[in-house]
Amino acid sequence: MAESCSLMMLLALLAGFWVCVNAHEKLNYKEALTKSIIFLEAQRSGKLPPTNRVPWRGDSALEDGNLVGVDLVGGYYDAGDNVKFGLPMAFTVTTMAWAGYFYRPELEAAGEMNNLVDAIKWGTDYLLKVSCQRNRLFVEVGDPEEDHKCWMRPENMVTPRTVLEINEKTPGTEIAAETAAALAASSIVFRNIDQPYADKLLETAIQVFQFADEFRGTFDGACPFYCSYSGFNDELQWAAAWLFIASKRPIYMKYILEKSTTATVFEFSWDLKYAGAQVLLSQVFWEGQKELQSFQQQADGFICAVLPQSPYHQTFMTPGGLLNLRDGANSQYVTSAALLFSIYSDLLERNNMQVTCGDKKFSCAEVMAFAKQQMDYLLGHNPVKRSMMVGFGNNPPLQAHHRGASVPANAVKEDVNCGMSFVYWFNVDTPNPNELTGAILGGPDRQDQFIDRRTNSSYTEPCTYVNACAIGVLAKLAKHHG
Repeated sequence: MAESCSLMMLLALLAGFWVCVNAHEKLNYKEALTKSIIFLEAQRSGKLPPTNRVPWRGDSALEDGNLVGVDLVGGYYDAGDNVKFGLPMAFTVTTMAWAGYFYRPELEAAGEMNNLVDAIKWGTDYLLKVSCQRNRLFVEVGDPEEDHKCWMRPENMVTPRTVLEINEKTPGTEIAAETAAALAASSIVFRNIDQPYADKLLETAIQVFQFADEFRGTFDGACPFYCSYSGFNDELQWAAAWLFIASKRPIYMKYILEKSTTATVFEFSWDLKYAGAQVLLSQVFWEGQKELQSFQQQADGFICAVLPQSPYHQTFMTPGGLLNLRDGANSQYVTSAALLFSIYSDLLERNNMQVTCGDKKFSCAEVMAFAKQQMDYLLGHNPVKRSMMVGFGNNPPLQAHHRGASVPANAVKEDVNCGMSFVYWFNVDTPNPNELTGAILGGPDRQDQFIDRRTNSSYTEPCTYVNACAIGVLAKLAKHHG
């Protein structure tokens, strides 16, 4: 895929993209891909499998769901804490599944498809549990306020494992729709691997989407940790798009055309899905659904709003060339943009198209060059000449803002209370005792400065959805630019 775009990459870079002084040093994208998936394994909750590749992780939260009489063991911790948040977890699964669906040949070539399938299934097994009852969805396990008062590894945590749910009386359309998207997208990945499991995923996705659409309302129970500022219309469109691709049912195309609302944006994230839906629907448009042309034009609009050379450019770029939308885990917007640019560049090449931004046109090579440059920055081609991925490249970070990585594996929960846990393991300027291999941390500030201190979470906290969005791009880079 994208062979001719690959051959044009150097020309596109020379045509105006910022290139760091150490960009001549080759990056091992295959290694970065492998380690990116290993980080997701470090985020697993529940009973770990015999194939666990993170030696300092153990079983955790084995009684999740007991308070409500439902088995909620499993899933992923979202970041450096020990809470299972439904919205970012589902988005993590959706974007992993997109990588598995769109970049299967590249992942197979890198020898990582099976590991990605395992990572997706770890998420979908949990999402099936949380959606086991019609019109009821369990969307959070753990008390965020209490959890953030304690710095303990998940194996030893003593904070409450409270459960939040959405239902007909207290809806949460964003989370329900994103869960439906994750299940539908994952069903595509499993279609040729485990047909009964794929059928179960799709059937559940259809039910959860119906719940999301029929009982509309915004869920604010996770605030201030995951507040949905964009509303739920983007998730409904995103889920309907995945359901159409997974099921081919006309009802979802009708929904997209007649019931969904849309907007041209310059961000793709766990909160804002319009751009992702537009890129996804662009593929369907070029496959013959010509009534989707407006979505393809909006996908062009996203590219034009982000690409620095575009006359319609709206986003801030650091002096060193990194996309920066806001402080706090900014790398999430970098990898998510890179994913969309990477996929869209392939769609442009397949259909012999360019992106038109005012009086300028951009080829598939130029679109992909931006995605590559953003990933290269995170992997070490940047002004501070250091990798933002733990355990990878030059001078990688040592103090990820992460409980499991920063607390010794032999720490016993009875030894230290929550207050003292910060004294012993948080407020210390020493490397983490456990390497959080593959974690892409929050990244630098708007001036390209990076502070490797776990106390500075905006720089050093990892998130599952940062790595999930990186997987597809890294797989493509590993095959075509390795």
